[in-house]
Amino acid sequence: MSTEEETPNTTVGKTKFYQGEGMTQPLFCIEPGIPCQHAREQASELLGVVRELTITGVMEDNPQLVWASHYLSALAKALLDDAELGMAH
Repeated sequence: MSTEEETPNTTVGKTKFYQGEGMTQPLFCIEPGIPCQHAREQASELLGVVRELTITGVMEDNPQLVWASHYLSALAKALLDDAELGMAH
């Protein structure tokens, strides 16, 4: 049995989010070094909000809420994608 503490896997910081056709500058990127478990927990929280925004936006015919949920879901996906890369290392 090892006495060394295991360091948690962390995000690698390679995932970037681009919005719009032909965009070459990312709107945001995931920072390296975030514990993957924390990134996944935050993505889960965001997806819960996305679900509520989507339902409310559709039921109230509010495109702004639907677009907000679209952007938040992209952030959640970026978190999950980068955490997945970090867990592979």
